[in-house]
Amino acid sequence: MKRKWKIIIGVAALLIAVIGVYASTVLSKKGLITVQTGSVARGDLDSIVTASGEIKPKNYINIGANAQGELKEILVAEGQRVRKGQLLVRIENVQPEADVEAQKATLNSAEADSAAAEAQVKSSDENIRTMQSQIDKDRADLDRMKSEFDRAEALYKEHKYAYEAQLATIKQSEQRLVQARAQREQSAAQLSSAQKRIAQYKAVLVRFNDILQKHNAYAPIDGVVTNLPVRMGEIVVPGVQNSAASTIMTIADMSLITAEVKVDETDIVNVKLNQTADVTIDAIPNKTFKGHVTEIGNTAILRSTGVAASQSAISSQEAKDFKVVIAMDNPPDEVRPGLSCTAKITTATRQNALTIPIQALTVRQKGDLEQPKPGTTQAATKLDPAAEKAKKEELQGVFVIANGKAEFRKVDTGITGATDIEVTNGLKDGDQIVTGSYQVIRTIKNGATVKVDNKPVEEKKS
Repeated sequence: MKRKWKIIIGVAALLIAVIGVYASTVLSKKGLITVQTGSVARGDLDSIVTASGEIKPKNYINIGANAQGELKEILVAEGQRVRKGQLLVRIENVQPEADVEAQKATLNSAEADSAAAEAQVKSSDENIRTMQSQIDKDRADLDRMKSEFDRAEALYKEHKYAYEAQLATIKQSEQRLVQARAQREQSAAQLSSAQKRIAQYKAVLVRFNDILQKHNAYAPIDGVVTNLPVRMGEIVVPGVQNSAASTIMTIADMSLITAEVKVDETDIVNVKLNQTADVTIDAIPNKTFKGHVTEIGNTAILRSTGVAASQSAISSQEAKDFKVVIAMDNPPDEVRPGLSCTAKITTATRQNALTIPIQALTVRQKGDLEQPKPGTTQAATKLDPAAEKAKKEELQGVFVIANGKAEFRKVDTGITGATDIEVTNGLKDGDQIVTGSYQVIRTIKNGATVKVDNKPVEEKKS
């Protein structure tokens, strides 16, 4: 019996010892927080802005109909290269072509009348010159006779008759000269009228030719036909007020290909002209193409509608984007307008920068970091409004591991990379900081006792 009690008492003592050891262990671990850590290190850091959009040519033109009619001939195909001035399509042009031919005939007739009037003027000028020569000769003869008359008064009667006859001849010639000059003026007036009619007919012919030309479409630039939505036999119409013209085709200048992307409003301030970018195209996987920023939009675009925020009738707080155009340095031959793409724009670069993981960065109020004095409570401590406001000041920093505890340290940051952020002040190379978990970083207190556990998740599960 005594042996039985001795066994019971021994087992009970053992249980009490085990319970005591367990209790002491639990009490020693009370408030201990398991954290993951990393070291502050130096490395090269790139700040990247990622945006999506589509491939577009730098310059493209929609060819619209300038006249109404049936498409009689389409001389190009989609994907074909064209030269500036090349004839693309012909629209039914019977009436304007007839008008041009009729006007050409009218112009030819007017030019013939003008030529006849010009010949008549030249003939009149020749007659006037001939008559003037005859009058000049008759006047010379008259002067000679008058001289002889003066020298030989005896011969007066004989020369008197000849003198009077010559004088009458001169008067008749002068009358014919006046008539010729009047006829010449009339011919000149007819010539001027014919020339004015020719100018008028030419102007009308230019107008008819312009109307006829509008029934044909010509390439305004060198490029590629990227869209051809019409077929022969369709009726196209020109644009009128509040109604666009029929689109015949689109010609794109493929010599300069761009990626037009939309950058979030929070990132646009970091984007500058000539910054380099890596462009990936969804249709061409596993390839990256270089480019540079050539255009930055100044107008915010509503993400849901694509309409400029300044043109929206409703005030909205929704997210906005800005258009950024990236010129591709060496676009592939198989690229096509409209292909979806993603651009990664390098907005800043740091060499040998002091960096930490982005998730290690947290924010605390200044008052939460102060250790309370022994024997005091928050309820017993009264602060003036200025001190209370100072305690609510938010500080950006990380938790540094020192002597088994997590100590909050305020840091200043620089550029942000994909996973790391630059630290410009507050840390030094090699410092051990808390990097996880997210819940721990969000709730850990300044000065908390920590236990470092950097084992991978797979090892912990096993």
